[in-house]
Formats: sequence, structure tokens, C-alpha cells
Amino acid sequence: MNEFVLALGWFGLYAPVALGAIGSAWGCALGGSAAIGAMLDTDGGYGRFIGVSLMPSSQVIYGIVIMFTLQHDAMTAEIGAATFGIGILSGFALLFTGVRQGEVLASAIHASKAKPEIFGVSLAPAAVLEGFSVFALVFALVLAGSIPG
Repeated sequence: MNEFVLALGWFGLYAPVALGAIGSAWGCALGGSAAIGAMLDTDGGYGRFIGVSLMPSSQVIYGIVIMFTLQHDAMTAEIGAATFGIGILSGFALLFTGVRQGEVLASAIHASKAKPEIFGVSLAPAAVLEGFSVFALVFALVLAGSIPG
């Protein structure tokens, strides 16, 4: 049983990076696709479309920070269980916020093609989703600090 918990601990250690990378890649692909489409329909302002399409890339950075925070000198059953719980749940939070952020950014890009003056305001929902990612990061760091050992 201890071997299984240790394996879960190692899985949980890498989960925030892997799941954050999936969320970042998926979200950036959604936003990037919308940005490329917007370039065909507009005569300028391409940089802002590309710039915001990269916003979901922060999820993988948060995942890397969580992984480094969860590292311990030795993996025990107690540390493994805690690492698995924190790692997998924070990783899924990063995955989902990255994907949803990409969807929101794609909508913002599409809307601002027709009405450029709403570009800044249309990014507010993506900023809220970024806040949820930061919450997952902060609370993962707080919980990681309470793991004994």
C-alpha cells in the first residue's frame, strides 16, 4: 500500500506542471486561432490579438512554481498523500482555467473585430479566470507549507 501512495505522490508532484501545460497549450491554441482569424478580417492591431491570445500561458508557470514548492528531500507515505492531493487538484484548476480562458479570449477577439472600442473591457472575464488560477497557486503554496517533513 505504501508503494502505491508513494507512486501517487510522485504523480501529484508533476501533475500541476503537466495539467497546467495542457491547459496553457489548449487555451493558447483557442486564443491563437481566433487571433489569426481576426488578422484576416481587420486592417491593423494584430499585436493586441496575438498578445492576449498568449494569456493562458501563465498556467504552466504557476504549475512549475507549485511543483518546486511540493518537492521534499524524501517521499514518504504521508508526504506522498498530501503531495498527490495538492498537486492533482491544483493541476486540474490550472487545466480548466487555461482552457476556459482561451475560450473567453477567443470571444473577446471576435467581438473586438466588429467593435474595437470594447477590446479592453472584453478582457475582464479572462482576468477573472486568471485570478482563479492565482487562487489555486496561492492556496497550493499555503497547503504545501503545512506538509510535515
